[in-house]
Amino acid sequence: MEKMYTVIIADDHAMFTDGLKSILSNEADIQIKLTASDGQQVINYLRSHNSDIDLVITDINMPDMNGVALNGLIKDEFPHIKTLVVSMLEDTKKIKTLTDSQVNGYLSKNSEKHELLTAIRTILNGSNYFSERIKEAMMKAMFEAKNTPEIILTEREKEVIRLIAKEYTTQEIADTLFLSKHTIESYRKSLISKLQVRNLAGLTRYALENGLVD
Repeated sequence: MEKMYTVIIADDHAMFTDGLKSILSNEADIQIKLTASDGQQVINYLRSHNSDIDLVITDINMPDMNGVALNGLIKDEFPHIKTLVVSMLEDTKKIKTLTDSQVNGYLSKNSEKHELLTAIRTILNGSNYFSERIKEAMMKAMFEAKNTPEIILTEREKEVIRLIAKEYTTQEIADTLFLSKHTIESYRKSLISKLQVRNLAGLTRYALENGLVD
């Protein structure tokens, strides 16, 4: 009996989702279990269905939980599930974060149908797949990483930035962590300087891109 593979598609663009569903409908051994518009829907499904999924195909930019955070959670909670990112973005930092989190594949939404199927089949058969453009971006990310000092956050700094990303006020963060408002303001200024961002939006973006927020 031919093995059946189960797949989830996570993308907030209906046109892409419909196109991918149409492509996979011709693959007799692949069954789409869920189409979701954000990462949180995927995690909710996996937690309630005993993770009976072989592959999650996801975009990066999605509401509520993006593809970077989704990949990190999947690899933490369901390490047997394979992940493939299909995105228009080729940001080296995001690619590095994804590869560090053991993503199994990455290719552009501009890829041809045959390459998409090749990527899916390669991953389902136990190997990783990255398009040539993504491989170039990965090499660039590795080069940039070697030439950029590693930023290490303390557990307290991670707690602060996580709460900032969740839109807690300075006073609410202080109350949650049993610290003074002045101390939280000092952490905030220090984090903005340390991470070389301009404002709280930059801190929130860093937290999302680095999987600090569920």
